[in-house]
Amino acid sequence: MRFEAFSFGCIRIDGVTYQHDVVIDHGQVRKRKKKPSKAFRETFGHTPLSVAEDIPWKCRRLVIGTGTGALPVMEEVKHEAERRQVELVILPTAEAIARLKEHADETNAILHVTC
Repeated sequence: MRFEAFSFGCIRIDGVTYQHDVVIDHGQVRKRKKKPSKAFRETFGHTPLSVAEDIPWKCRRLVIGTGTGALPVMEEVKHEAERRQVELVILPTAEAIARLKEHADETNAILHVTC
């Protein structure tokens, strides 16, 4: 998987530009469907990452890119990662992309591309 570019609002992976948050699950890229987390928006001032979303848990490590640091990750996500014995790495998206290159075959990701 090649990360070719990242800037506010878009990310380019393997020649395809995405203008929305993405989920990487065993090398497959799909749009993050954050609608299940919208119910928590008022509490956080931003739609957070919640366990209500389709999180790609089948991995040893889950990297969450938080944009510039603004994406809130709910405590329930952290607890679920611990319960599943999945290493959770939460970083600004630019740093998260760099970390994805380490042990890529054992790592899934959720990357926030705005804010």
